[in-house]
Amino acid sequence: MEIKRIAVIVLDGVGAGELPDAKEYGDVGSNTLSNTAGVLGGLNLPNMGEIGLGNITPIVGVPPREITKGAYGKCLEISKGKDSVTGHWELMGVEVKKPFPTYPNGFPPDVLEQFTKLTGYGVLGNKPASGTEIIKELGEEHMRTGKLIVYTSADSVFQIAANEEIIPIDELYRVCDISRKMLTGDHAVGRVIARPFIGKDTDSFTRTKRRHDYPILAPKDTMLDTLVKEGHKVYAAGKIDDLFGNRGITKTHHSVFNMESIQALVNFMDEDFTGLLFANLVEFDMTYGHRNDVRGYGDKLEEFDAFIPEIRKKMNDTDFAMIVSDHGVDPTTKSTDHSREYIPLLVFGKQVKDSVNLGIRDSFADVAATIGKAFSVTPPSIGKSFLKEIFPD
Repeated sequence: MEIKRIAVIVLDGVGAGELPDAKEYGDVGSNTLSNTAGVLGGLNLPNMGEIGLGNITPIVGVPPREITKGAYGKCLEISKGKDSVTGHWELMGVEVKKPFPTYPNGFPPDVLEQFTKLTGYGVLGNKPASGTEIIKELGEEHMRTGKLIVYTSADSVFQIAANEEIIPIDELYRVCDISRKMLTGDHAVGRVIARPFIGKDTDSFTRTKRRHDYPILAPKDTMLDTLVKEGHKVYAAGKIDDLFGNRGITKTHHSVFNMESIQALVNFMDEDFTGLLFANLVEFDMTYGHRNDVRGYGDKLEEFDAFIPEIRKKMNDTDFAMIVSDHGVDPTTKSTDHSREYIPLLVFGKQVKDSVNLGIRDSFADVAATIGKAFSVTPPSIGKSFLKEIFPD
C-alpha cells in the first residue's frame, strides 16, 4: 500500500520491564508501567490497551487482549547506556557502542579550569543534583557572586543554571555553546543543558521554559538525515530538535509540555506532505519520573491515552503511527535515575492489521528500519523492518 506519513510518538521514560543486562545498570526490578500501575492500584489506559499495551507487560487496569486494534510488541536496546540521546539515536538507526561519560563525583578539576578559562565564569556546585534543589541551595550565592551553577545527574549531562536577571539568556546559551565544543573525547557528554531560572530568593526561584539542550551529534546519518536527503519531510515536536541538534529536521515545534507537543504533531497533520512526524513527550521523565512522583506520572499516562482518539481522527488512510519510548524511569524505585528497560511498541492506523504480536524486537532500530522500508530510502545499518507484518499482503 501507499504510505505518505508515519508518526512516531516517544513517551519519554515509559519503560516496559528490565532488560537482560539491567543488573549492570543497577536496575533489577524496574518496570515503569507495571510498577506504577501496581502502586496506584491500576491505570485507566483504554486506548493504548485496545492496541495491546496490556499484552506487553502486566499492568493493573489494562488487561491483555486476544483481539487488538493494531500491532504490539516491545524492543530491546542494543546501545550502551540508558539516556534520551542514546535511546532516540537507536530509534532512528544509530547504535551507541560506548556509553556517554557520567560524573557521580562531579567534573574533574581540569574540566572546570578549562570551562572558567573559556567562559570567564567561576563555578558553584559541581555535583549530581536535582535541578530544582540545587537552585534553592546555591541560587542566592550565584546571584551574589555571578558564578554559574554547574551540576550533573546520573545521566551524561553538563548542566548550567543561571538566574536570567544575572545572566541574560543569550549569554547563558553562549556559555553552553562554548561548553559543548569543549566537552569532547573522554568528556564527550551526551548533552550540555542550559537551565535558566528566575526569582529574587530561595523561596521564589523557579525554572523557566527557556531550557535548551546541546546534544552531541550522531556520528553518522540517522533516519531523519536520510529522509530529508532523499526528498521527504521531517516534522518534529517536543525536544526532538534538541536531541538531534536540529539535524535532519524540516520543521519543528519545541516544547517541554506533553500536550503542547502532541497538539503540534496533530496540527502538522493538516499539511500535505510525505515523511515523518516525530514527537517527544518529556513530562513523564522530566517532571514526574525523576522526582518519583508516581501519581503525577500515572495522571500523565492517562492524559495522553485519552487523546489517542483525536490522533486517530486526524490520520489519513495512508498514515500510520507508532507509540514507543527511549528508556525507563521507574518512579516507584528508590532511584531517581533512568532505568534500563524494554520499551513498548504500539502500531496503529486505518490499514494496520489488527491483533498482530510483533514480539520482542532485537533493537529500537527496528523503528527506523520500518520507516526506511515504508519510504523506500536507504536503510539503517541496524534494525529489521516489521512493515510486512503490520500491513495486509
